[in-house]
Amino acid sequence: MSRIALFPGSFDPVTVGHVDIVLRSAHLFDKLVIGVGNNSAKQYMFPLQDRIDWIRRTFSGDPRIEVISYTGLTVECCKEIGARFILRGLRAAPDFEYERSIAQMNRYMDQLIETVFMLSSPQFAPVSSTVVRDIIRHGGDVSTFVPEAVSSGL
Repeated sequence: MSRIALFPGSFDPVTVGHVDIVLRSAHLFDKLVIGVGNNSAKQYMFPLQDRIDWIRRTFSGDPRIEVISYTGLTVECCKEIGARFILRGLRAAPDFEYERSIAQMNRYMDQLIETVFMLSSPQFAPVSSTVVRDIIRHGGDVSTFVPEAVSSGL
């Protein structure tokens, strides 16, 4: 049986912290699927297709990494793609508290799906999509915080 993991998120936009988590965890799984969430009730800064394209360009050299979009429950997406693992990155203690409760609910909904937490590398701990969006809104330079595919597309 393949070890398939889903790394879900809005990736609005994808950051160097996301890239770090993907690259460090890719060897743990046979396939890592980056699931770009699409929630019609949520307001995104960047269109879904841009977010998908940026991630695909960033990881285009690694055949183990795929990018999809999905709506609905993450556990349902896992079932659709055959993933037995959900990958989540943690930057700080509050992230753990939030992610733990979601992981426990996902486990309750499907006991065959395990959540794997990976700590961010220290240099990326302060980087979040929220902070990057704020810098963009105020005309700042985000090139150090996002992959080249994003900074060249802004």
